[in-house]
Formats: sequence, C-alpha cells, structure tokens
Amino acid sequence: MKIQINATRMEYFKLRHRLSMAVRGHKLLKDKNEGLIKEFLTLVKAYKEVRQKVDEDLPNCMKMFVLAQISSSSQSISTALEQSKGNLELKIFERNILNIKVSVFDVSVTESNSYSLIDTPVELDDAIVKLKDFIPYLVKVAELEQSMRMLAKEIEKTRRRVNALEYILIPQLQESIKFIKTKLDEIERSNISRVMKIKEMLVHRSLT
Repeated sequence: MKIQINATRMEYFKLRHRLSMAVRGHKLLKDKNEGLIKEFLTLVKAYKEVRQKVDEDLPNCMKMFVLAQISSSSQSISTALEQSKGNLELKIFERNILNIKVSVFDVSVTESNSYSLIDTPVELDDAIVKLKDFIPYLVKVAELEQSMRMLAKEIEKTRRRVNALEYILIPQLQESIKFIKTKLDEIERSNISRVMKIKEMLVHRSLT
C-alpha cells in the first residue's frame, strides 16, 4: 500500500529524507528495546533470588509463631506482641533505567523489646527477630515487581513502535520512493525521446 504522493522530484527527496529518519529511529528504538530487555532480565534474576528468600523464610517465621503459641498462653503472646511493636520507616527514591523512572524502597525496622522475656517462650523472641529481618525482603519483592511491570509495559510499547516502523512505515516509504523513481525515469525517458525527435526534425529540415 503506497502513501498518497505526487510523483515529483521534490516529493522524492522528501520521502528519502523521511525514510532515512525512519531507519535511524528504528535502530535507536531497537537498541533501546534490547537494553530494556537486558535490564528486565537483570531484575527478574534479582526478583527470583529475593522471592526464594521470602518463600523460604515466611514458613519458618510462621512456624516459630505457632510454636510460641503452643508453648505459651494466647494472652501472654498477645501482650508480648502488643508490647514489642516497633517502628517501620519507608523511604521511596527514584532511579532511571533507560529513561524509565522506577521506585526504590528503603525500609528500616526498629523493634521494641519492652515485653517480659521471662513470661514468653524463646520461639516468640526468635519469631519477632525473624519477622524484623523478613520485612525488608518483602518490601524488596514489592519494589522489584513494580519495576518489572513498568519495564515490561515499556518493552511492549517500544516493540510495537519498532514493528510499526519495520513492517509498515519503512516498507511504505520504500514502495513510494520506488514508485516515484519509476515515474521520474519514465518522464526522463519520455523527455529524452521527445528531444531526440525534435533534433531529428531539425536535422531533417536543415537538410531539405
């Protein structure tokens, strides 16, 4: 399918310039997409490692709480948990991945050991410490998931633009340029033929 064009020399050079820009843009977008995919795979690797840590630690943490409940009364457990409440501070920063802004979460947890260690089982102490260490990993999972979603969205968007240039615009421009070149060549041959005929007529007249 050709773009609606006028078969003129000016249009020919105009389309050649557009083609050059489209080819350059296609390369830049393709390079960008390859870079995004590389960064995405790096995030996936980091996500798998952190997620594995979360999947391993969460059951252990829950197991410790269950053991604590078995070893002590529900009331003493509830009181200890209430008294051991700490502070969670979450700071959000931004970083650029190939001009894509993604969030970076920085979390810090401070615990309060104001509950009586005598009245509570050691499993509860271990569970609370484990939970404090576990929270940053959980936040990291959320950070990486969000970053992967944003990069995946940008990769898909860039891929569509690359395909639109590669399979639609660039072939259309090439076809239109070829069409104009053919027409211009036909016009040039026609002009040459007409000039030759005029020359022949002039030569014939000069001889008669």
